[in-house]
Amino acid sequence: MRKLRIGMVQQHCTADIADNIARLQGYVREAAAKGAQLVVLQELHNSLYFCQEENTKLCDLAEPIPGPSTESFGALARELGIVIVLSLFERRTPGIYHNTAVVLETDGSIAGKYRKMHIPDDPLFYEKFYFTPGDMGFQPIKTSLATLGILVCWDQWYPEAARAMALNGAELLIYPTAIGGVPTDPDWEQAQQRQAWQLVQRGHSVANGLPVITVNRTGVEPDPTGHSTGIDFWGHSFATGAQGELLTEFEKAEEGVRVVEVDLEQSEYVRRGWPFLRDRRIDAYDVLLKRYGLD
Repeated sequence: MRKLRIGMVQQHCTADIADNIARLQGYVREAAAKGAQLVVLQELHNSLYFCQEENTKLCDLAEPIPGPSTESFGALARELGIVIVLSLFERRTPGIYHNTAVVLETDGSIAGKYRKMHIPDDPLFYEKFYFTPGDMGFQPIKTSLATLGILVCWDQWYPEAARAMALNGAELLIYPTAIGGVPTDPDWEQAQQRQAWQLVQRGHSVANGLPVITVNRTGVEPDPTGHSTGIDFWGHSFATGAQGELLTEFEKAEEGVRVVEVDLEQSEYVRRGWPFLRDRRIDAYDVLLKRYGLD
């Protein structure tokens, strides 16, 4: 069996970027000490989730890739001999920025990156103001440990994205995430949304016969405009096996590290019993290339 030990880091963020990074790197060390071979961090982990407002000055938070974060975390990956998944605000060129996941190899080099494809534009999640949609497609990233299907947050609602990664050879799906409740929604509605958020990703796991690793942030981040109380992040980072079974799940306010073991060979067993990929009617899916089928 091909077992892979994966470290998941869930933490809150503040306006102190240096402190956020220091705590993250401390948790990465803790995960490695617990046997993690691969460590996954949450979406846009270096800073507060700045997309609660539309402010051009916040583009100063963006950095090139390679750049400061890939250098410092790359040195850590090399020191610990592990693979790390980062989530960065990428400055591609003046006026073009991306929400980008970067995979660092055990030698500290960049194994590959993925630019977030689905960009939301909702109250307190004004990502279209900052991020150009990804243009790299749904290409898994090959590492010395496994072939990683990296997707980011809003991507996790789309079965097409998960399926495309699976068809392109991903051995597991990884979702750095920053999602939480907004004050306009009552507690019961937020609870339903959180359950749906987990359920849809477990469905991707089942439909594709792949493990899923989802790492969210936690804590309340105030709305800098003062128009609302801000976002109460859900936490509840979780991991599944290849049949959607829960392997581990954080509590809402829990901070720290969990290390979970996934069996990458389970997909072979599951797909033989549930041959969804075999039975796909690829001759009948033209509607998927339309905005709406009756157009």
